[in-house]
Amino acid sequence: MRHRKKGTKIKYQHHMIKGLRNFLENKVQNIEEIKSIIPGQIGQKRGKSVNFNFRVQRETITGLKCLASYGNTVQEVFIVTNKPDILITKISELKN
Repeated sequence: MRHRKKGTKIKYQHHMIKGLRNFLENKVQNIEEIKSIIPGQIGQKRGKSVNFNFRVQRETITGLKCLASYGNTVQEVFIVTNKPDILITKISELKN
């Protein structure tokens, strides 16, 4: 597929905020329920977070919409899966 490295589930078409690429490559893409990871739009937010933060925002038709934030930037991350309930649990365990 276009914009993907061999053997990865992550689409590398867009830029990623600081900490997101490392988090996705080392922790999230290894979860077997995930079919594909698509980083999306980068935006600004109010306030500043000192550390990288990743959270599930909501379920979508194809899986999950997540938000990654660092400093005053935030980026959408879409995860394609057939088992969103199991994936929400596994992602929340990764943060601890």
